[in-house]
Amino acid sequence: MDVDMVVEIPAGSRNKYEMDQESGRIRLDRTLFTATAYPADYGYVLETLAEDGDPLDAMVLLDEPTFPGCSVRVRPIGVFWMHDERGPDAKLLCVPAADPRWQAIGDLADLHKYQLSEIGHFFEIYKDLEPGKYTDVRGWRDRAEAEAELTAAQDRYQASRRTPADTARHDR
Repeated sequence: MDVDMVVEIPAGSRNKYEMDQESGRIRLDRTLFTATAYPADYGYVLETLAEDGDPLDAMVLLDEPTFPGCSVRVRPIGVFWMHDERGPDAKLLCVPAADPRWQAIGDLADLHKYQLSEIGHFFEIYKDLEPGKYTDVRGWRDRAEAEAELTAAQDRYQASRRTPADTARHDR
């Protein structure tokens, strides 16, 4: 189940960029208050709507960081769940779909446990020094659950784009 993601934050950055969905511009939201950096390229999957009302968050493991606004074709291999001040927050973990160095990685079990621990630790502490913000880590789930969350987010996106006339036709 390959999809396109847009990178907002390259691996190694402490700057938290966000795509302004209305203007299409990338904005600096903040520099992380903690002395930690994003462990993977981070962004969102196109044409999705997560439970928090934003596009579905995604990370992609790459050998080199990309740049904000870069589109990458990815394959989800797992999902990291947490809650924050806005509610449930799923983050897909992906590998590049067309890179032969990552072809053997199909699920979380194919990665070294340390790599997963490092990513989980980042999300556990990255908001620690920010007033009014918190994270409650729920942990990793496998590729099947990642694909189910992706499908649900795609369905939410499609439902959000329907007009009242579309809904009336659909309900007949």
